[in-house]
Amino acid sequence: MSAVMITRKVRKWEKLPGKNTFCCDGRVMMARQKGVFYLTLFLIVGTCSLFFAFECPYLAVHLSPAIPVFAALLFLFVMAMLLRTSFSDPGVLPRALPEEASFIEMEIEAANVNVPAGQRPPPRIRNVQINNQIVKLKYCYTCKIFRPPRASHCSICDNCVDRFDHHCPWVGNCVGKRNYRYFYLFTMSLSMLTIYIFTFDIVHVIKGSWSGKNRVQNPYSHKNIFKNCCEVLCGPAYPR
Repeated sequence: MSAVMITRKVRKWEKLPGKNTFCCDGRVMMARQKGVFYLTLFLIVGTCSLFFAFECPYLAVHLSPAIPVFAALLFLFVMAMLLRTSFSDPGVLPRALPEEASFIEMEIEAANVNVPAGQRPPPRIRNVQINNQIVKLKYCYTCKIFRPPRASHCSICDNCVDRFDHHCPWVGNCVGKRNYRYFYLFTMSLSMLTIYIFTFDIVHVIKGSWSGKNRVQNPYSHKNIFKNCCEVLCGPAYPR
């Protein structure tokens, strides 16, 4: 029997020269600086845990059981969009191969052959026509490519990203062409969740939870937050 040598195929993410970390066989992609991302997880999960533990039992009994149910669904959607934004490819453009980089350098040197010695060469720009419009493509000295329109090089991840918006440390990833919609849904849903929790926290504070055995009435229950404030600030001073 002849031994069959099985060579493992090297995946593209394994030889990506950028500053990224990969997990789950390349399916999860993040920046190396993940400390702020863990802080984001802690703040969202911690705030919602306190809301479900202390506010939802009262709200479900005195207002509606649909309040904690909707909050749970909104929380799950926020977490799904956050993880999808953080773990997905933002649109990293592949770098030029050594042969491609050498060919581009030869083209640039041939175009600058008439530049006088000692004079600074012109910027590396290539003009292309897109929809009958002349578009200037800028050259990336790190990736050795002419970047498409709206692409930019992220100094933190050390990659060129298509339709680069910004590098968001709160999600631990760049925001670009392939994860922008998830980032947008994350920010919108997180804003809704924040307003939702804050609103029902205020409702709980105003409504009050007076369930003692003596059934004492809330002395500041004037059915209006402004009247309650006026009662506290402008009411008679209690004797010492």
